[in-house]
Amino acid sequence: MSQHSTLFPCYLGNYTVTEDRPSTGWSEQVVLLNINFDLKLRNILSTKPVKIKCGLVRECPAGHFAFKMASGAASVVGPRICLEDKILMSSVKNNVGRGINVALVDGKTGELMKAASFDMWAGDVAPFIEFLKSIEDGTVVLMASFDDPATKLNDEARKLIAELGSSLIAQVAFRDNWVFVGGKGIKTKSPFEQHIKNSGDTNKFDGWPEVLEMEGCIPKRP
Repeated sequence: MSQHSTLFPCYLGNYTVTEDRPSTGWSEQVVLLNINFDLKLRNILSTKPVKIKCGLVRECPAGHFAFKMASGAASVVGPRICLEDKILMSSVKNNVGRGINVALVDGKTGELMKAASFDMWAGDVAPFIEFLKSIEDGTVVLMASFDDPATKLNDEARKLIAELGSSLIAQVAFRDNWVFVGGKGIKTKSPFEQHIKNSGDTNKFDGWPEVLEMEGCIPKRP
């Protein structure tokens, strides 16, 4: 009477079959199982999480810039602006300040042209107005508040920001949080804008509202 022994040591899906008699089809099934298992394991090991620019929830379509930004947190943590997976402004980069923080980006290439902050609590609004007037057509403008964006913000400055596509700048007041993306030469109001009032009833921090975060896809300039 012939003897039949089968051994199944398993390491990363490898199966070994030993037989004392000719194959009757069982070993072929094991080989197929082995191949199938190895292919599945290889796919699992080679699969990497998809990294989306700036950590967006979903990828932007072709012809768009991915952006994600946040306002400052109280008077402690500065705003953060990311475009196409590049941090344009942040506390870590040491290029943010109290008031309104602005990043100017080339509408065709996405390259950072200028980053600046303007103190709207103890500073002078005149340099900010001159800065706004100097923005060239086709420039993408990203703005984020930190601490107080409004005490020195006058009607002229608000009008210039409104011309960049803002529909909420007239409402921004002392210690409000505000984030905005617009552009010089824009013909419509921007869909990228958020505003939250400084209110003792709803403030998350003592004297300041919660942080605002916003993300999206900005159409590139043709």
